[in-house]
Amino acid sequence: MATPPALGPPTRRRRRAPEARRVILDAAQKRLTEGGPEAVRLQDVARDVGISHPAVLHHFGSREGLLQALEQRAMANLQADLLAARNSDHALERVATTLGEQGHARLLAWWALRGGPEAASEPHEHMLSELADALAAEEPGGSREDIEFSIRLIAAAMLGEALLGPTLSRSAGLPQDEASPRFRRRLAALATTLMSGR
Repeated sequence: MATPPALGPPTRRRRRAPEARRVILDAAQKRLTEGGPEAVRLQDVARDVGISHPAVLHHFGSREGLLQALEQRAMANLQADLLAARNSDHALERVATTLGEQGHARLLAWWALRGGPEAASEPHEHMLSELADALAAEEPGGSREDIEFSIRLIAAAMLGEALLGPTLSRSAGLPQDEASPRFRRRLAALATTLMSGR
């Protein structure tokens, strides 16, 4: 019986720039999801994709550039989803997936704690105000300030849940398997109350 050939790194192949950027970002996202910002290393991402380390540098300039692009893509997708489904029950689930399961709350916290580059937040700097604009247009008689603070409160709660949810649940004596979904349901009910001005 012949010995199967050893599996090595993926075969390198040339890709067009947009495809290469997408594949690199997909590989970086997988590493972020599995291990947080510390797990996104250029050499590992390059190996995962089957390209050279300099090729990753060519597309993103640095590790920080790759992390910025990863954050920008995730927040742009999240913003589009929230603007499309802002009044649906799935809006908070989408936020929970992006911030918690995909690791973007950790990445945002990592940027904030290390005083990351200002450019890290530029593309989604007005994300919450654009959401407030859309909600205010639906409730023309509502208080713009109430809407803005409600959105900020919900965003802070979802970031906190993504970063510290299990710790806070244990501290409160809540069952781990039900705490996060129950938290999101209660937050959704609170959000409905806040947004309706009751």
